[in-house]
Amino acid sequence: MTGVHSTALTLATQDGVADAYLTRPDDNAPHPSVLFYTDIMGVRPSMKRMADRLASAGYTVLAPNVFYRNGPAPVVEMPEAVTADILWDIVGKAAPVAQALPPTDAMRDALVWLDWLESSEFTTGGPAGITGYCNGGMLCLRTAGSYPDRVAAAAIVHGSHLITDAPDSPHLMAGHIKAEVFFANGDKDTVNPPEDVRRFNAVLSAAGVRHRSEMYANAQHGFSASDLLPLYDKAADERHWAGLLDLFGRTL
Repeated sequence: MTGVHSTALTLATQDGVADAYLTRPDDNAPHPSVLFYTDIMGVRPSMKRMADRLASAGYTVLAPNVFYRNGPAPVVEMPEAVTADILWDIVGKAAPVAQALPPTDAMRDALVWLDWLESSEFTTGGPAGITGYCNGGMLCLRTAGSYPDRVAAAAIVHGSHLITDAPDSPHLMAGHIKAEVFFANGDKDTVNPPEDVRRFNAVLSAAGVRHRSEMYANAQHGFSASDLLPLYDKAADERHWAGLLDLFGRTL
């Protein structure tokens, strides 16, 4: 583990200017690229700490505010520690913002994120790794399928709405993926329950996607978000970190 240097960025897109968080080892050397997709509550202190942890392991990490069309991060105002009495009110405010982002816009933006990483003096310039949480897991899946030659590794952590009845359901991207996929879930997840995890694993297998799937006992949706106190599960979180760092260590 090394020290990190972090900074706020703005990135020009076709639809405006997106704010983002960049964090990297503090040695000013180039490192492998990681695109970090947050959960639906967006870029905030807990997500920045997660990005910093990745950076301290030797990666240049970009965490864009994918909801920039609604304004700069945070998506909703929330305290550093979210307790049970306010959790679902905050989720209820954030969910419509996430649901309003069309896949076409999100993937047009994804190219901006990947291009920025590839051209940065602080990256080694090769294919990126992606990690995504909740709604960010879905964006991770779409990005890996939309830009298969640009993504070497994709981690989908307590992902949401990966298989839907929509004609552009995220799972339909699986056949395009060239990256290795790490899929981490909790067995108490009601957004992506175990039966849906099994269905998605079958989709990946049928598409010939190299993947590893882990299921964590007694973990809920959102188990990795340390600021969501009713959902956070330290044991599951640390297991996901072990799998994530193993994936990136082998592929980036």
